[in-house]
Amino acid sequence: MQTGSVRTPAGAMVDGRVEDPTAVGLALKQLVARSEIAGTTSFVAVSDALANFRVLKVAPTSTDSEIDSVVAQALSLDPNRMATQWTEIRRTPEVLEVYAVAWDRALVKKSAEAVRLAGLDPVVVELKSACVARVAPEPSCIVLETSTDPMEIFLIAGGVPQVWYGFHAKTNGAVAEDLARTLAGPLSSVLKFYRRRRDNEFTSASPILIAGEQMLPAQVVARLSEAIEQPVLELPAPPRVPPGLRYTAYMTCLGLIMRRRR
Repeated sequence: MQTGSVRTPAGAMVDGRVEDPTAVGLALKQLVARSEIAGTTSFVAVSDALANFRVLKVAPTSTDSEIDSVVAQALSLDPNRMATQWTEIRRTPEVLEVYAVAWDRALVKKSAEAVRLAGLDPVVVELKSACVARVAPEPSCIVLETSTDPMEIFLIAGGVPQVWYGFHAKTNGAVAEDLARTLAGPLSSVLKFYRRRRDNEFTSASPILIAGEQMLPAQVVARLSEAIEQPVLELPAPPRVPPGLRYTAYMTCLGLIMRRRR
């Protein structure tokens, strides 16, 4: 498995948004050349900051147009700026559950444009949260990515992403108690937000999985677990990942590969 990464010029990407497609495309083109990748087909993951998503329940007899209407109302869409897509995830005689996504057309277009400028064909564009949900080893868990700025929280329940939250955190030089407090605040907020739903699937045994280039110190993990009253563990390597692969760094890419295999 070939892997590689490249830094984009300052200001070319801001909080997951492509601001300068030309600069990002050039960086990607250089990365592809350096990695000696022969193919041109590409799967693209974009930041959840560009979109909004919800799991919605509708009557199992609902028509596509009726579901479209429910999605538009639930996601508070501006049809001139946003596009939508939904897919069925679970059906019973009583209810149909759909995973609905709305995205900013202009922002996603910039991401696709950057990929094309690198000489690649973006055949799939998907939210990062959907990729992370495939990598997560538990159907209900939180994945906390600590190596990015902003840090990102992905709450997954029933194997489906339910909540995403990004936050900036100053952790350099922080003592264990302060670092645990810094991370506990956003995690607690996400948990409280999700648990307001009557049918939430997140129990006290659902783990918080830390995805970072370096695992948090044991003292921080213990304090964080105590503060949010959930087990805190390191994100384990997904099945069939080659030894030595920095799987937390390429977590999103692995989720895209798993999409293709399915």
